[in-house]
Amino acid sequence: MDLKAYIEDRKNIVDGFIESYFSTQPVRPGALQQSIVYSLSAGGKRIRPVLCMAAYEIFGGRPKDVAGFATALEFIHTYSLIHDDLPAMDDDDLRRGKPTNHKVFGEGMAILAGDALLTEAFSLITDPSINQLQLKASSIVKLAREISIASGAHGMVGGQAQDLLSEDAEPDEDTLSFIHHHKTAALITASVRSGGILAMADEQAMTRLTRYGNSIGLAFQVTDDILDVEGTTEQLGKPKGSDEKMKKMTYPKLYGIEESRRKAQALVDSAVEALSVFDSKADPLREIARYLLIRQS
Repeated sequence: MDLKAYIEDRKNIVDGFIESYFSTQPVRPGALQQSIVYSLSAGGKRIRPVLCMAAYEIFGGRPKDVAGFATALEFIHTYSLIHDDLPAMDDDDLRRGKPTNHKVFGEGMAILAGDALLTEAFSLITDPSINQLQLKASSIVKLAREISIASGAHGMVGGQAQDLLSEDAEPDEDTLSFIHHHKTAALITASVRSGGILAMADEQAMTRLTRYGNSIGLAFQVTDDILDVEGTTEQLGKPKGSDEKMKKMTYPKLYGIEESRRKAQALVDSAVEALSVFDSKADPLREIARYLLIRQS
């Protein structure tokens, strides 16, 4: 299959939804909307919403029917990037090749833009007007809980906190595993599981999707750590070597580059195997997993 075309098509669905959302429900003051839209429009492949739609499609669904729910995941991801880039966090000047939000709009407005996106995500999930599937309230609650746990203290935020506390610390396997299971893999896994929840998948299918999501979430982080060492600023869209600059705990720092590559391969193999019970409708998820091993950005 043509993975690039597949991702581009789903990305266009999300981009179209974002454009429509902020044109029909404008935010005041205008400076806040400008800050929000600036980061949402800064590029990126929309991998988390794409994963949600791809998982939903396994069960015969149409991606447009879950566009609003999938976009909520992009809101949360973008909020996390805005806050990650702040001087009190990773102190980055570039994101996706453009000046970071706080460099353009100031720290205060960047913080508020991130706050708004996180909160707006749950407003979106619970908005009856996007519920084209006519999901029961119990399914919406299940989805909101899934995403909130993955995003908050027991997920991404917990991982970010440990990441901050571990700067300049001696690398160890347990801490590294905690950081990346929570900081990166949690929201990616929730993105995949969200597609299953929206399709009302059975328990066996959800177990398979969970294993896939966790495996690619970790593989994504391993390859991200490798790219920070071997990539270029142009490829990454942010300064090369930022992990080393901030003395982050990373896979290459603990295991070395070659062992990190082996771990990434094993994780991708595990992800693909988890999908073995599904037919060709799961091919996009399979190809996304394999793509992680060759990505350059």
